[in-house]
Amino acid sequence: MASIVYGLCALTALACAVLLLRAYRATQSPILWWSGLCFCGLMASNVILVVDKLVVPTVDLLPLRLATTLLSMGLLLYGLVNRSE
Repeated sequence: MASIVYGLCALTALACAVLLLRAYRATQSPILWWSGLCFCGLMASNVILVVDKLVVPTVDLLPLRLATTLLSMGLLLYGLVNRSE
């Protein structure tokens, strides 16, 4: 059951990233770009979670997951603070 939830979280983040980046391409709004990049990073973090918990459970990938999530949130924060219209 956990593997289904992990996979659905990754797919949801991927869908959000695709929709945000498609909207950015249509409108050229900077906040959509930074939000799309954030969700790309969150999707990567969820994929790392799947690998961590299901593929190689003996290896601890928590630092990599946290770094990926921190970088993603940092991108969104940068976009919100420095690139607002």
